[in-house]
Amino acid sequence: MRDYQSLSHVKWECKYHVVWVPKYRRKKLYGELRRRLGEIINELCRQKGVDVLEGHAMSDHVHVCLSVPPKFSISHVIGFLKGKSAIRLHREFSKAKTTGKHFWIRGYFVSTVGLDEKQVREYIKNQEATDKRQLDLEFD
Repeated sequence: MRDYQSLSHVKWECKYHVVWVPKYRRKKLYGELRRRLGEIINELCRQKGVDVLEGHAMSDHVHVCLSVPPKFSISHVIGFLKGKSAIRLHREFSKAKTTGKHFWIRGYFVSTVGLDEKQVREYIKNQEATDKRQLDLEFD
């Protein structure tokens, strides 16, 4: 049987694959900022009771697989993560030309994760290697 989580009156399994990008798809997520972003997202998720199952920041986008309790809508969680992370990154890296609340674009991609959770988590883990292989093929 699957490992469902529970709240007082519900058993649940709500997992989402989410992708969002910096404003103008600028390649801003590298070095210390990239490492700190991971810490910030993990901390913010803990505050909301959201589990980060997998996550990876590329230079121009972020992939995460989240387990979100049904008491929160996914739009609420993503709005919280993007808003609070932009403010914290701006405070900590203001010399890096972050633009405060406008660090991320307004939209995001979200897909529910059903029985193919393992495949989605592998995709997120190996995203960088896959992108590098595709670029190498394009330039050969």
